[in-house]
Amino acid sequence: MSDKKDVWQGTLALMVLKTLDTLGPLHGYGIARRIEQTSGDLLAVNYGTLYPALLKLEQEGYIRSEWGVSDNNRRAKFYKLTRAGKKQLEREAREWEQTTSILARFLTPGEERS
Repeated sequence: MSDKKDVWQGTLALMVLKTLDTLGPLHGYGIARRIEQTSGDLLAVNYGTLYPALLKLEQEGYIRSEWGVSDNNRRAKFYKLTRAGKKQLEREAREWEQTTSILARFLTPGEERS
């Protein structure tokens, strides 16, 4: 049994956008591995969740894809962040920071606000 956790609902798109912003164009496997590595191998990326998320991000115009050749000389679809995707990343990052700040108020003893 693995100790890895599934990626939290609502965070996969943010992690994909940030990964592409940081590393540039990547194929799906590369995105998944980078998310897992960045989490310290505490998260497991389910490919059945990743590829629909990539398709949705592409349909929304936040990423675009093109076929290329991977490091192991196989044909692969590479994903790249668009200008709209960069703006969306900034929006989602702000929202996530605000959400975690609010949640921290509930989890930090003695920090109740009136």
